[in-house]
Amino acid sequence: MYIITNIYFITAIAAIGGALFGFDISSMSAIIGTKQYNDFYGPNIDSDVQGGITAAMPGGSFCGALASGFLSDRMGRKYSIQIGALTWVLGSISICIAKNIPMLVLGRFTNGLAVGICSAQVPVYISEIARAEIRGRLVGCQQWAITWGIMIMFYISYGCSHMEGAISFRIPWGVQAVPGALLFIGLFFLPRSPRWLAKKDRWEEAEKNLALLHGNGDANDPYVKQEMEDIRAMVEFERRNADATFLELFKPSVINRTHIGVFTQIWSQMTGMNVMMYYITYVFAMAGLSGNNLLLSSSIQYVINVAMTVPALIWMDRWGRRKTLLVGSSLMMTWLFSNGIIMGSFGHPAPEGGVNGIKAVAWEVHGAPSKVIIANSYLFVASFAITWGPTSWAYPPELFPLRVRGKAVALCTSANWIFNFALGYFVPPAFESIKWKVYIIFGVFCAAMTVHVFFCFPETAGKSLEEIEALFQEGLPAWKTRVSNEPSPARVPRVDSSEKTDYAHDAV
Repeated sequence: MYIITNIYFITAIAAIGGALFGFDISSMSAIIGTKQYNDFYGPNIDSDVQGGITAAMPGGSFCGALASGFLSDRMGRKYSIQIGALTWVLGSISICIAKNIPMLVLGRFTNGLAVGICSAQVPVYISEIARAEIRGRLVGCQQWAITWGIMIMFYISYGCSHMEGAISFRIPWGVQAVPGALLFIGLFFLPRSPRWLAKKDRWEEAEKNLALLHGNGDANDPYVKQEMEDIRAMVEFERRNADATFLELFKPSVINRTHIGVFTQIWSQMTGMNVMMYYITYVFAMAGLSGNNLLLSSSIQYVINVAMTVPALIWMDRWGRRKTLLVGSSLMMTWLFSNGIIMGSFGHPAPEGGVNGIKAVAWEVHGAPSKVIIANSYLFVASFAITWGPTSWAYPPELFPLRVRGKAVALCTSANWIFNFALGYFVPPAFESIKWKVYIIFGVFCAAMTVHVFFCFPETAGKSLEEIEALFQEGLPAWKTRVSNEPSPARVPRVDSSEKTDYAHDAV
């Protein structure tokens, strides 16, 4: 079978796993405010019921992410992602035909299982086949794929919103199955991770795949030979230890990395970004928008999300992880506090039952202040997209060695999804009960994460994974770490001669 070897093409196919999450976000956010949806599953859906419907997907993702660690270690990164893709297709069909809320919740939970598997293992797969100098950029493509999925599905849902009856939301929910099918088929043409193959003693396949990826098929390429030597040395070292378990992630030698990886994913949720993604139509309805104007204005943030992720993909390895996260949380804190203060100062309670009969839209702001709220919302999305969006996916896989990487990233990603679940359920009732104070709460979270990142999150950009291992062993304070711009074992120059270079490539 033909195998694709271009690393960017491979990333483009694998990152469809991220697009699945994006499709789900906007297929819900663009639909929950429509009359057709509320008439079919309502009328007047309670805030906690809508929160449960939304939260079903991240609830499934939590379970899927945890299970993905075992699937990945046993079946490999590639096949575990294929299982996720197939599960997504089944879940999308279930949602499309859902006749009541329990069926809708079950279908979204099934989709969540798929998203959990793919969101945990796509970054692992890409990080294991990429060169260190472009690793952040390639893993960050998962976030870019999420933004594309959000934008594409939102406009599909917007177009279908002009239809009458249940078909207006059944078509978008059915179309969701297409990217899952494309991912499932596309993975047949991708190579397996050389590192996973080596871990399973399939050395000939590992060397062949490594040569295809980095040596144009030449196993004698100096880069390939050096990388294979490092892989072999690390696998032999790890073999002297017992097989990795989740408990190993909490041993004294690893627990600091586990804490950093887990909190990277937790904080990415506590920024409130997915609240803006799921419930942006609620926020803009509070700002006085309605009808087509509401949906089109909401869609602008998805375009911003796609566009502002690009600079991060290009320069995030130069900027570094720490600086990117610190700047992002500080900016988002500013926009959140601003929105909370403006809504509290210039707004007033909505009529009984909420705006347009949506109970979660329990606060109204009109005039110039409403325009500031909309502008701040766009600035918030832009700030997340260029900072925490791609970095929160690229950072955790860099922290862990090969023997625990699959399970470690699965644990980190599961933390993302359990908080996504909690927030998805919490926000509609929160908008109904505490209203504008929701913004203040998320602003406080952004302030807390800024302090946490400064004191605890070391810089990993430009470093080989061996250098990162040494960094943790030395216990260098996080605020003293810097982006590595010097040639390292992860930066082997491509040469045409057979002479061995002085640098060994990062292998684990």
